Amino acid sequence: MFEKLTDADERGQVGIGTLIVFIAMVLVAAIAAGVLINTAGLLQSQASNTGSETQQEVANQIDVTHAVGETNGSAISNLNLTVKKSAGSEAIDLTSATIQYTSGSADQTLTFGDTNDDPSSNTFVTDEVATDKSDDSLTSSEERVVITLALDEIEGGAGLATGSSATINLVDQSGATTVYGVTVPNTFGNDDYVIV
Repeated sequence: MFEKLTDADERGQVGIGTLIVFIAMVLVAAIAAGVLINTAGLLQSQASNTGSETQQEVANQIDVTHAVGETNGSAISNLNLTVKKSAGSEAIDLTSATIQYTSGSADQTLTFGDTNDDPSSNTFVTDEVATDKSDDSLTSSEERVVITLALDEIEGGAGLATGSSATINLVDQSGATTVYGVTVPNTFGNDDYVIV
């Protein structure tokens, strides 16, 4: 039934063949393990980056604490938004922020303008509330910055009329979005400023 090996040389060749096959299997397993470890490391790195970006997008929020409109008799010509960073947010760079302004008659994306200039139809400007703070970033929850939008220029010279409304989306450098609605009162009276 079984062949008897009497020659010692033939018995040694069978042992070497088995050893070669074993070494080949170990090498293949090592290469496969290396590929799996590399793939797991890459996936872990991507998951970590995605997690931190998602956390920033959720946590980094610009809070609008106060909104005041400057009137010109029948409409709001300038809108001043007093903003702060929400609790838990990282520092917010307003120079990298954008504002999407949408009303019944205008849709405009605004970017940061030079603080020495006036706001225009496609820029907004900032001004610090406390003189010892920065006017183009929010680094602490106590800090307040006023963002000014030139509604008369955005709305084509007319401003935001009485009884009108607009939606303002503030998007910071991480992509986090804050939506703020503005509703103009039906009458101003003789007031130069109205809360909107």
